[in-house]
Amino acid sequence: MPDELPISITQDQRDEAEGQIAAHHKIIDFDTREYPVEVIVSKYLDRLEEDDNDFFVPDYQRELVWPDEHQSRFIESVLMGLPIPLLFVADVKGQEGRVEIVDGSQRVRTLARFMKNELRLIGLKRLTKLNGFTFADLPPVRQRRFGRHTMRMIELREGADEEVRRDIFNRINTGSLRLNDMEVRWGVKDGPFLKFVRTCSEQPLFRELAPLSRGAIDRREGQEFVLRFFAYLHNYTKFDRSVVGFLNDYLESVQEFGDDTRDAFQAEWDRMLAFVKTHIPNGFSKGKGHVRTPRIRFEAISVGTALALRQQPDLVPASVDWLESEAFKAHMRSDASNSRPKVVARIEFVRDNLLSA
Repeated sequence: MPDELPISITQDQRDEAEGQIAAHHKIIDFDTREYPVEVIVSKYLDRLEEDDNDFFVPDYQRELVWPDEHQSRFIESVLMGLPIPLLFVADVKGQEGRVEIVDGSQRVRTLARFMKNELRLIGLKRLTKLNGFTFADLPPVRQRRFGRHTMRMIELREGADEEVRRDIFNRINTGSLRLNDMEVRWGVKDGPFLKFVRTCSEQPLFRELAPLSRGAIDRREGQEFVLRFFAYLHNYTKFDRSVVGFLNDYLESVQEFGDDTRDAFQAEWDRMLAFVKTHIPNGFSKGKGHVRTPRIRFEAISVGTALALRQQPDLVPASVDWLESEAFKAHMRSDASNSRPKVVARIEFVRDNLLSA
């Protein structure tokens, strides 16, 4: 059990706390700088093989792990002139003026790969005409403009020792929660359909049937469930292994979301929920009292039910004993591989069992 907090803080405790802050406080001297991309890449690549490059990646950081599609989207952001997060670097004592990349090595190495023609752009959603391009394929004027694009960096002066640099790296990468996919969608694709998704996720019946923790609700997990329902209901046979890409593509396709479409979507959503409430024990969760609803279980039951109701609007299932069958449980374990055949199989398993006599 954690220690109980004191009811009131004494002056001695304040003095002790202040002393502890002073003991751990490190005065970090820094400058803010701005360099063109071509200079950053040059300082990283020149004498890289000899491990004597001006900008170097320390051994406590990971290798380049961004997949090509992620790297391509970063290059797309640079080409579009979007703001790029600050780089953190440090002038390291004993390195003869070399600068350690404390945070931003994935970005720097991606830029270097692109300008060396080692990265062919893929998966671009905005600059789609550039898919398949390398840096050399860009017109010379665009190459020059790309190289002149500037990036800002915080440079820690020589006093920052390795302990400080490692601590900064860890705090930057673990000190705050990253936005999840649904939160990112609200940031870039807010519109009538997402507002409709939020409304559906707030319905009392949905929250009863698909229980989620308070934290999950705050992180828009319920909205993610609703988006998945409509995306799979309309396009599950076209699923292409990447869930994030599949959902984002669907979201793009429903940007024109008028009243008639909204009414039709709402009716199908409500009909599905009412059926689950009446005929599926425990709704979408595994059992009574659960505060977590597995996504794959929700997808299979909700979409399978909606598809069955499209064929038989007055459907009354002969039995739902198959919910406890080994076959159903096997489908629920198959989420580790989000291939199209498995997505189709688990949705249609629910549909077909509901429709069976």
